[in-house]
Order: sequence, then structure tokens, then C-alpha cells
Amino acid sequence: MKNPDQPILKTAKLHKSYGKKTNRFEALKGIDLAISRGESIAIIGKSGSGKSTLMHLLAGLDKPTNGNVYWSDQSISRMNEKQITNLRNTKVGFIFQQFFLQPTLTVLENTYLPLKIAGISSHNRKKLAKEALKSVDLLDKSDNLANDLSGGQRQRVAIARALINNPEVIFADEPTGNLDSETGKQIIELLFSLQKKNNITLIIVTHDEDLAKKCDRIIKISDGKIIK
Repeated sequence: MKNPDQPILKTAKLHKSYGKKTNRFEALKGIDLAISRGESIAIIGKSGSGKSTLMHLLAGLDKPTNGNVYWSDQSISRMNEKQITNLRNTKVGFIFQQFFLQPTLTVLENTYLPLKIAGISSHNRKKLAKEALKSVDLLDKSDNLANDLSGGQRQRVAIARALINNPEVIFADEPTGNLDSETGKQIIELLFSLQKKNNITLIIVTHDEDLAKKCDRIIKISDGKIIK
């Protein structure tokens, strides 16, 4: 049974370094952070501040040099690769600035791609993909190729794909970075609406201060540390 008071994500003395000896670069320097279930968080900071590194560690896309990342009470550092992959497949959704859609696949096929990788049956993944596309008002584009869509429509597909496995957490890396301001505003309204409806924990890495202000909390990173 889930404890609603227990942070869904927590870090303890999180460090991440790259390179060795004189070429060593410390990207994160002892991050302590707790994120509640259903909370929306903006991680902001200048390029090179460590904000994307933090997101990658929280999502299990990379491992810390020292310290720990905890999902509920489970340490990612103690998980093997299969367990981490399972965590991402079942509990995490990703939305990226570049969309990362396959241009030769249909909208439906792009949406259910994570379920195909996870080994879900064709019937079930198509059913879930249609439900996800309906939630972002793109069901009528199911048979279109990704290349036929506008930037805003592609990001809606990316949101549908992120939602398809009913995730506990969605990580969004500059989700409006490739969109004009009006389309970006519509995408953000949709994303926050779905986040609240599904009680999803939303973690956004962004340079956009207006977007950051819409979140429950802003975490500012500078030189690998959280600025209070």
C-alpha cells in the first residue's frame, strides 16, 4: 500500500562527476531533494548548471557517482539494469523538446511504441494508444505519419506516449522549446490538466520562467547545487 506522505522521489547527498583527475568535472555536488506524489516541480538553471544531469539521475537514465536516488523507499543504486528498465517502463513517462517521434510510423504506432518495447500485446497497446490520443484530442490523426503533423501536434503525441503506461512520474525536458509561444501555452495547459486529472508527479527542466511559475515548486540549480 502506498503511503501518501512518503516522497515518491528523494535524493540523498547526490553527486555526479564526469572524467578523471585533472579532467574531472563535478556536475552535481551533494543534492538533497524530496518530491511529493502528485507535485509539479520546475528545475531551472543556466546551461551547464546540472539541471539535466539531475533529471537523468532521478529518472534512472544515469547512475550517481555518490549518494542515492530513492523511488518511494527503493534505492536506484541498488537496482540492476533489468529492474531499472522495468521501473522506467512501468512508472515513468518522458517528454522531450525534440519530440523523438519516428517519422515513418503513424501517430498510433508512435504512441504505443513504449508498450511494444515492453512486450504488451498488439490489441492492448492499440487500445491504450487510442485512449491516450483521445486525451490529447488527436484520435482523428491516428493513421497520419508523424511527419504530417505540426510541432504542436507532435508534442501532443509525445504527451500521449508519455501517458500510455499510466506513469507515476512524467519528466519533461524543455517541453515548449521547439514551439511558438501560443502553441507552447496550449501544450502546457494540456500537460498540467492531465497531470492534475491523473495525480501524476510532473518534473520539468526548463529555461522558461513563465512555465516554471505554473509549478507547485521551483528548484534552482547553480554550479551543481540547489540555491535556496
